[in-house]
Amino acid sequence: MTGQPVDGIENLAQPLVQQFLLYDALDEGPSLIFVADERMKYVAVNTTACRTLGYTRQELLALGVPDVAVAPEASEIYQDMLWARNGQRGVTPIRTKDGRVLSLAYNAGEVRVAGLPYWVSIGHVVDGSSS
Repeated sequence: MTGQPVDGIENLAQPLVQQFLLYDALDEGPSLIFVADERMKYVAVNTTACRTLGYTRQELLALGVPDVAVAPEASEIYQDMLWARNGQRGVTPIRTKDGRVLSLAYNAGEVRVAGLPYWVSIGHVVDGSSS
């Protein structure tokens, strides 16, 4: 959303304005954001995640959680989150397109969109370690 600033609480509170503001803020914001489905496939990722991992959005959306979260227990943690329907916090290794391994501190949990469950993970790189 570019152009004129939105003034007034009445205008800011409009759902469409909020949608655009939140999208732009989260897409370009400081955190990596991943949304995955029950099959552990990414269905949405923000620009920051793409840039940090070195993928285009299309490339990253073709991957699944185990392709990026490379800890041996990553699939098990994800399955536990699916069954428990509760959030997870932690630090996990993630692999970039060029093979470097970074540490991602994350907070993940379930959200429902149009009645369907998705899992959102929001995090940040805590160091620049490499493989």
